[in-house]
Amino acid sequence: MMTITYLGKTAIYVNMTNRCPCSCTFCLRQNKDHVFDADSLWLEREPTVKEVCDSIDSRDLTMFSEIVFCGYGEPTERLYDLLEVAKYIRSKSDIKIRINTNGLADLICNERTAPKLKGLIDTVSISLNATNKEDYLKVVRPKFGIESYDAMLQFAKDCTKFVSNVVLTVVDVVTTKKEQEVCKNIAKSVGATLRIRAYED
Repeated sequence: MMTITYLGKTAIYVNMTNRCPCSCTFCLRQNKDHVFDADSLWLEREPTVKEVCDSIDSRDLTMFSEIVFCGYGEPTERLYDLLEVAKYIRSKSDIKIRINTNGLADLICNERTAPKLKGLIDTVSISLNATNKEDYLKVVRPKFGIESYDAMLQFAKDCTKFVSNVVLTVVDVVTTKKEQEVCKNIAKSVGATLRIRAYED
């Protein structure tokens, strides 16, 4: 049976796709098939919107603080389906909704996507992980090439107009303390906050 939703700490996580335009040097997918206590997050196929909603319905939402779109893939690879699921969640609950993303939705969808999040998404958490486009290319290895870094920052800036909480994240093992200080300023410049994440092997 596919793992469409799984539990972690105080959140329900939604695993809608295994597709991702990046091949990050630190990606957990390279050495394990799950996180928390979930079964394998590799999908036999992508679940339908109805299957995702049914899986969410199988959970007691009152026991959790948020629902997070974050599985073994980039959630915005299925942005339009994700938004349908978010609308469904909103129709039945005021639970907080977060997207954990690489921030390349505009390049994936070939359009400005942040306005679509208005009224549906409470938090967007975006992987930064570098202080410049050259280092980003080496660490994140996006298929879109060198333009990816600027597109990610533009997406973050756009999100601040439509989403109440925008967070840029860096993983501690790929950034030095000095780089993390620079990243704090980058986050501030786009209107976001910075979170330093501990690498989980």
